Amino acid sequence: MTGLASTAPAPPTRRPSAAPRQTRWLLRLHRPALCAWAGLVLVVSAGLLWLGGPFTDAAAAAWRQYDACGMAATCAYDQLAILHYRDFYQYAMVAVLAVPFLVAAWAGATLTSRELETGTARLAWTQSVSPARWLAAKLAVPAALIAVGTGLLVGLYHLAWSAGRGRSIDSAKPWYDSSNFFAGGPTTVALALAGLAVGALVGLVWRRSLPALITSVVTTAGVFGIIHLALPYLWPSVTRVSRLTLDAPAGTGLTVDEGVLTSTGARLPDPCDSSSLQQCRATYDELDAVSYYRDYHPLSHYWPLQLTATALTLAIGAFLALAAFRMLKRHTGGISPREKTPA
Repeated sequence: MTGLASTAPAPPTRRPSAAPRQTRWLLRLHRPALCAWAGLVLVVSAGLLWLGGPFTDAAAAAWRQYDACGMAATCAYDQLAILHYRDFYQYAMVAVLAVPFLVAAWAGATLTSRELETGTARLAWTQSVSPARWLAAKLAVPAALIAVGTGLLVGLYHLAWSAGRGRSIDSAKPWYDSSNFFAGGPTTVALALAGLAVGALVGLVWRRSLPALITSVVTTAGVFGIIHLALPYLWPSVTRVSRLTLDAPAGTGLTVDEGVLTSTGARLPDPCDSSSLQQCRATYDELDAVSYYRDYHPLSHYWPLQLTATALTLAIGAFLALAAFRMLKRHTGGISPREKTPA
């Protein structure tokens, strides 16, 4: 009697999911950039902590000494503390504002263009992962690291700026200074993420590192220019009317528009720099001008402007990321990873 040995099918082999493999491979591939990013964030963060602490205290004390001098011919005050604060504040602001452009340059030069240029991307698409998942990992992992790092920098910059408010530091930047506004708010974080999307898209278009790097930086600068020009109009402004006896329209903040009002309520551009000049008074009389007007954003509009600018920047970044996926789909067609069945 012969028995037939029944053979049960072998259990399927458990393979690690593609997402963790992609993440590990991406971090390993871009390890130098990751180390440089961590070093940049640590160094600039330490500088911002020093700026908001000892530098601000020393500058405030020096300005108090200077103000106490009055009209004295000779007076002792710590001039170096004032100069160091002013210079270091400028360096810190430039460092924070440069982050989105550094991200765009890196993304354009290495994120997608290098693998397309060398052909390793197509090998990955045909053997391990789909093009869409490949690009999703390329965007998701750096986006998380960029958001955390840039968010830390702008948060520390905002704290350093806030530490000098109300302390009579004459060299401190006002909140409505354009560079100061963007360096200390979430708009810069959104712009860094937009720079990442720009780099990924441009890399898919050029498929060469150097042209993609240059184009990414220029495009990110264009996005920043759009946000900068649109900023005054992202939130309703307030209008303040003041007398012509003043040298300029009253109202401190981010100016949207200003000029003179006629007796009929018509708005005209201000033809003079100062109403105290006799010639200007005659000009105002000819125009039938009765007062100044200024449309502006006061300090209370700081966070509404920041949040609306951030939302606009994120929308632009999302559109660019979607365009990158569409571009990838058009280039790859029906390429899909090869399915391996166990023997």
